[in-house]
Amino acid sequence: MQAPWDIFCRVIDNYGDIGVCWRLARQLAAEHALPVRLWVDDLAALVPLQPGVVVNHDEQRVAGVDIRRWPARFPGVAPASVVIEAFACELPANYQRAMASCNPAPRWLNLEYLSAEPWVESCHGLSSPHPALRLVKHFFLPGFTAGTGGLLRERNLLAARDVFLATQPARQALEVSLFCYDTAPVAELLDAWAAGNRPVTCHVPPGKPVAAVARHLGGNGPWRCGPLTVRPIPFLPQPEYDRLLWSCDLNFVRGEDSFVRAQWAARPFVWQIYPQDDAAHLAKLDAFLDRYRHGLPKTASEAVEGFFHAWNQGANVGPRWPAFLTHLPAIAAHNRRWASSLAAQPDLAANLVNFCAKEL
Repeated sequence: MQAPWDIFCRVIDNYGDIGVCWRLARQLAAEHALPVRLWVDDLAALVPLQPGVVVNHDEQRVAGVDIRRWPARFPGVAPASVVIEAFACELPANYQRAMASCNPAPRWLNLEYLSAEPWVESCHGLSSPHPALRLVKHFFLPGFTAGTGGLLRERNLLAARDVFLATQPARQALEVSLFCYDTAPVAELLDAWAAGNRPVTCHVPPGKPVAAVARHLGGNGPWRCGPLTVRPIPFLPQPEYDRLLWSCDLNFVRGEDSFVRAQWAARPFVWQIYPQDDAAHLAKLDAFLDRYRHGLPKTASEAVEGFFHAWNQGANVGPRWPAFLTHLPAIAAHNRRWASSLAAQPDLAANLVNFCAKEL
């Protein structure tokens, strides 16, 4: 019997936190045969991502994962051998005391947000003793280099992607998926597409993306504006969303989970990073662009940088769209190489398992 793992997830907003935790829990169970309990404070956020999850069930088993509601009064349960607090969510006090009473104490990890910033390598794996209890927490930082925790990637993901792509027919229109926050300059982008010569078919999911389209074009869709067609789509479970990213010529993604999946799709993408009040997100965006654009031809690299900045700063995507479109073939070829280079490194789940197996 493998040592059990507990993963704790608080849903702040949107689907990023639970999206990452669910993929990780599912992969640890499926590929490493680990008994995994996923504690979630908002089960409703998990339901759209995984069919079969029932929002009013406090305990249920789906895809090999024991899913538990994280209640305000946390029950007295035996801690797992490995405990992951995702994104610095604070573990229940009684659970921490129970951890401290174990011998040996559980391996306690704070799984942080993904960043391409240079400091990540120096902080990955650092320890932090508990101020009062006999416990030590380690920081586990995902990233893009071998000195970090890596990226979530299922074992057969890229092979499944390539089999799928081999069956796709040739198309006339530029197929686009549009997933974004409400600060994205969607109206300006739609106007640029509608004024262009190339047919564009845009697939837009519910929530903030379709609301932004409706505010600009009116009605409930589908919409047709010259060469532009915009089609509302339902919220897709994670495996279906992956296939949407694989099938599109260009993907607009946001946050962390869809951002990583867009890179494994090896298609051109535009990332809207989660905005922060102090604009710290723009430094994180530039840190990623510095790594990602390496190897792109100069003019294509400038087009990528300009369009990413305009999309994240909420203006001027219209003037920058023609250059980005012109360089789309070069960006597509670059992204194929980028995905292959990332895939040469161990994935995040494997790194977590290896980290917990070694003596610290």
